[in-house]
Amino acid sequence: MPARKKIVKKLHEDKMQTKKFRLFDAVLAAVCVTMVVESVAPTAAIGNSQYFWWILMFVVFFIPYGFITAELGSAYLDKGGLFDWVKRAYGRDWGSRSAWYYWIQFVFWLASLAVLFTEVLSQVLGREIPVPVAVVLQLVLIWVMTYGSLLPISVNKWLINLGTYAKIILMLGLGIFGLYCGIVFGFANPITSTGDLLPSFAGITFVSVIILNFKGFEVVAAFTKDMKNPKREIPKAFLLGGVMICFFYVFASFGIGAAIPVAYLSTSGGLIDSFIHFFNVLGLPGHILVPIVGVLFLFTLFINVLSWALGVNYVASHAAEEGAMPKPFAIRNKEGAPIGSSILIGIIASIMVIIVPFIPNPDIFWGFFAMQIVTLFLAYLLMFPAFAKLRKTDPDTERPFKTPGGPIMIKLIAYVPLFMLVVSAILSIVHPTEEGGWYFNAMIAIGTAVAILVGEVIVVTTRRERRKQKLIATAE
Repeated sequence: MPARKKIVKKLHEDKMQTKKFRLFDAVLAAVCVTMVVESVAPTAAIGNSQYFWWILMFVVFFIPYGFITAELGSAYLDKGGLFDWVKRAYGRDWGSRSAWYYWIQFVFWLASLAVLFTEVLSQVLGREIPVPVAVVLQLVLIWVMTYGSLLPISVNKWLINLGTYAKIILMLGLGIFGLYCGIVFGFANPITSTGDLLPSFAGITFVSVIILNFKGFEVVAAFTKDMKNPKREIPKAFLLGGVMICFFYVFASFGIGAAIPVAYLSTSGGLIDSFIHFFNVLGLPGHILVPIVGVLFLFTLFINVLSWALGVNYVASHAAEEGAMPKPFAIRNKEGAPIGSSILIGIIASIMVIIVPFIPNPDIFWGFFAMQIVTLFLAYLLMFPAFAKLRKTDPDTERPFKTPGGPIMIKLIAYVPLFMLVVSAILSIVHPTEEGGWYFNAMIAIGTAVAILVGEVIVVTTRRERRKQKLIATAE
């Protein structure tokens, strides 16, 4: 009997060793996936009214979004995350659409970050990078990410943890340096009246960026298979991670706004520019510190991509196994990693960065970024109402975390964030830019339309394939 107990104990320990994604890792993953360092400068560019928009979006979007993902993520421990939630509520076709948009938005985002990567590197080096060299570096980033995403989350967690620490260092640096500069040398954007805090049109145009800063919690729900106790860990990870995320966002944005006039902030290079400004004002050795900040920032870009890729690829692969995405997405390697989905991302993102030099638009980063926002909205289109519907159609499923409130509150939590997503998507398409003009808006609209068209083709073809397989099974 003692020998048998030892065997059972050993088997249990071996099983636990395979699930190395603990609560601490889940919290850091939530922060790493959701907190986007490069988006702080664009929101600070709004001016003092940024504080109004931060508070408003926190109340009407982030809190409801956190409640919904915590409830669905802990109640339905499926491998498909968002895809499974929408499929349960509205059927496989709508789940297919959500999975496709969720996947393609990541391709747009990867392309935008690849472009941003070389722009930041150019700032760090203090010289312009030749276009051919920039394209090669962007391709290297894409395919290093592709390789990294094939490793399981239990292996990649130490990279994600390091990426989170790097983000925290940068956020604290922005806040501390900026606040110090503001106190010692005077605030760059002083609040002279309550009118300075009221919303402005400039702020409205960046609502989509603020909302995007809060997205990503559902990615952690795709890691349930690597967790020891996901029903307990997911809600706690969302709660603790959410508090950390909100603090760092507001603190860093306040630091930038305290020390740097909004006219000097850009949408793509604002973070490095902010640190350069701090070091110059404080008389610190920028030639040493700027490269360090640049390396940390570039590392966070890579980790952003890697952490999102892990979740996105598993969602797409699971959807393909369910017959809701094309078969190539279901291809896995011998370790079970979704190699088909990852390689397809690498191929399409590579094509996009290769054609960038031939696109007559100086703000291509924002172009890809805007297309990502719109397609991400489409992916979330039914996630929020699916939460409300599943409360009615599936009330018996155990919900370790249950969103508080009665029927009216549930509807508000489901549909107010949805309305904000619609607004942000529209503003992303018609985002006014002096450089891009109508060409810029047309590029975003055409790219989004192509993504929608391809999504509908996928829905039709996968539906036909399922019917065919069903007929074959019936005939046998």
